[in-house]
Amino acid sequence: MGGDCLNFGCVPSKALIRAAKFVHRARHADTLGLRNARMEFDFGEVMARIRRKSGVGYPVLVPNKQGMNGAIEAKCEEIAIFTAASEAFCRKNTNCSIDESFERFAPVMEAAQKHGMKVRGYVSTVIACPYDGRVAPAKVAEVSERLFGMGCYEVSLGDTIGVGTPAECVAMVDAVAARVPREKLAAHFHDTYGQSLANIMAVMERGIAVFDTAVAGLGGCPYAKGASGNVGTEDVIYLMNGLGIEHGVDLDAIAKAGREICVALGREPASKVAQALKAKVAA
Repeated sequence: MGGDCLNFGCVPSKALIRAAKFVHRARHADTLGLRNARMEFDFGEVMARIRRKSGVGYPVLVPNKQGMNGAIEAKCEEIAIFTAASEAFCRKNTNCSIDESFERFAPVMEAAQKHGMKVRGYVSTVIACPYDGRVAPAKVAEVSERLFGMGCYEVSLGDTIGVGTPAECVAMVDAVAARVPREKLAAHFHDTYGQSLANIMAVMERGIAVFDTAVAGLGGCPYAKGASGNVGTEDVIYLMNGLGIEHGVDLDAIAKAGREICVALGREPASKVAQALKAKVAA
């Protein structure tokens, strides 16, 4: 779980390690995409000190070969590579074009295969870009197919700036699913306009069963003014509970982990459910 612009670099390592322990107690591998605690920071210390639990993934973002070397040293078992469906956003986010990003992925994928690491792919700006405007579903499908063809076991489709609505998200998913198997796709919705849960419901009906989330709804996008974090893990778990979907996640334990991180950041949780549970605990 976690947004593609969620950066834990400002969070003290001790807070992350404490939060990771809560998450360990909170969940098991499941079909909702809540199995992955994705890390986007200097991960060496955290990976060395946490107790890794069987059935829980600990993928780290690897933008290039240098990052891959760090992942190998940290004995990571899973990594994530990321690009965008928008040329302008790709250049802002990774300082290269879409094609150049795939050139960077080549040695990373080779090293991952050599070391037996799983690789997950991420596509940003699948609905719209803060620079290029609306993004064509066909472009999202093209980029997704390239990631899947390189060997990514799953491709996560990210509405990075959170402007998508259910109809747009369904159209995008259907376009991608024409070129990548639906069971190999995940959805990643930021909640800028409060549409994330509606978007999740819409694409669930189109066969998507894996969703990226962020504890406490933290995160944002430094290249899109006003963009909020990824949909809150607590909000999605609460929704799934209401739908009667089994997921093996302890909502209270996840919320506790979120409160730990929020204390370290000195901010309030963005997740509505997290806010409600925090008030309940304080009462």
